[in-house]
Amino acid sequence: MKLFINDKYVHLLAADSFGNLLGYDLELSPDIPLSEVKLQGRVLVWNGTPAYMDALLLQMELKKLKKLDHVDFVTDRYDEVKQFVKAQFKIVKAGGGLVLKDGKYLMIYRLGKWDLPKGKLEKGERSIEGAVREVEEECAIQVLPEDKITNTWHTYVSDGRQILKKTSWYRMACLNDAQMRPQAEEGIEAIRWMTRAEVELALENSYNSVREVFASHWAKVGTSSF
Repeated sequence: MKLFINDKYVHLLAADSFGNLLGYDLELSPDIPLSEVKLQGRVLVWNGTPAYMDALLLQMELKKLKKLDHVDFVTDRYDEVKQFVKAQFKIVKAGGGLVLKDGKYLMIYRLGKWDLPKGKLEKGERSIEGAVREVEEECAIQVLPEDKITNTWHTYVSDGRQILKKTSWYRMACLNDAQMRPQAEEGIEAIRWMTRAEVELALENSYNSVREVFASHWAKVGTSSF
């Protein structure tokens, strides 16, 4: 489970699928109170429990933690911790697309950052259907969905309610971009086809969840990622 809280990355991992204990700036376990440490750099939580995840979520929601890179939260109670996280929020489902054409990637500029087209699913809509619809609506192009890249989860507050949005991301091929234009009513100011080098530069002014989508895609196609 890839969770983004205030654009900081928490990766929930099952203990039996995790083998690398090296390269962390801080290692924690449930016997170390989070109130006694500063979360910064690359953090490993080992033998994580639902209560410790609760304390971590609270600290990440209340503090900016500018020096924190990400947290790997490793647990042998994966399903229990995942269900605990989901129970704390109202779940909203969304779909988005990483669109390619002639080796270039489509990115949109919205709210002062480079982003990928995405949006909430409609009632009864499958994630792949919603992803295609949102991409086509936001960019005025036609696409063909290909393989699924990854899921991301991120939190936000809407009308005083804590929301956890699950976004399913798909790789897509562009079929027609002759009428391509940004959907202004969704706050999109610009759309651009970018080379890999241009994407890497754009991602310096983007979101960690978008970086994760590109990293997952590049890992699947066999090229280096961030």
